[in-house]
Amino acid sequence: MPPPRLTGCYTALVTPMGPGGEIDWDGFRRLADFQAASGISGIVAVGTTGESSTLDPAERRAVIRECRERLPGSVRLLAGTGSSSTVESLRATREAGEAGASHALLVDPYYNAPSSLEIRREYYEPIARASPDLGIVPYVIPSRTGTRLEPADLALLAEACPNVVGVKEATGSDAYGREVRRLVRSEFSILSGDDARTSDLMRDPEVRAEGVISVLSNVFPGTLATWVEALRSGDGTSDGVASRVRALTPLLSLVTIETSEETPGGVVRVRARNPVPVKSMMRILGLPAGRCRPPLGRLTPGACTVVVDALRKANADCPELFDEIEAAFGVSVADRLADPPSWQGVAYDD
Repeated sequence: MPPPRLTGCYTALVTPMGPGGEIDWDGFRRLADFQAASGISGIVAVGTTGESSTLDPAERRAVIRECRERLPGSVRLLAGTGSSSTVESLRATREAGEAGASHALLVDPYYNAPSSLEIRREYYEPIARASPDLGIVPYVIPSRTGTRLEPADLALLAEACPNVVGVKEATGSDAYGREVRRLVRSEFSILSGDDARTSDLMRDPEVRAEGVISVLSNVFPGTLATWVEALRSGDGTSDGVASRVRALTPLLSLVTIETSEETPGGVVRVRARNPVPVKSMMRILGLPAGRCRPPLGRLTPGACTVVVDALRKANADCPELFDEIEAAFGVSVADRLADPPSWQGVAYDD
């Protein structure tokens, strides 16, 4: 029997760091408890949002085990096990299953950028066959990997390996999800890999995405879980949830922030990419997150202003959006947004 399909809202969990760059285990447990209490469908541990590329193998195993021990059985656990090496991903996927994950999320091989045929034959197929009891979920994000598993190869993969149960779709292409849905079996899950496109992919009758693997659900898991369930059921949302979703929607685009910065050499475009913005947002609001491990760094002052202004507007429009944060972490969001010294260090100061 193939592993269960994936539906609902899954949080791509950040890995909180201490001041010396070590994993903040106390903060990690608080974040896991926050997620477990929110009604979220599952967690992705040590994915790209969790900075898997800068965690060593022992740290990745420890994070997966801690998640499984901390989370109730009703919260599904996925583990990020993709890399640019099939041998490395084979090992990581096997160890993820041993540590308690039910599914492995594997990003397409980055930098060496094999063709779609090679991705299927030399990467996903051997990994799926080596771990037949583990659900396998390809993660297709060409903007970060420089390559793309094509829908035709994904369909062949799912047919050959029944434990390939879904795809995290982050191509930015309307056509990709439609082609996947046309080619794969009906029970195959398409999950949005882009917070801002979740509604479009779930409402599109030619895609019928079943949910999202979300970055912003690190901050707003309850609201996102409720919203995604409403999109799945087609029943609509209550007035209270609808107002929270309206206030939340502009924040969904802040997974990546691009600003123009003045330098002695002229204007430079600076792009802060996931997980820098979400960890910065968490620090501003008083959630445990810490900095990213190098080479990822901080926001520019301009990008920090974008985040703070967006949070202040959301709080003014719908303070109830932040209720779950205040209850779980004992903070006053309004006070923190009005107190820049409380989030000192989020941005570069030179």
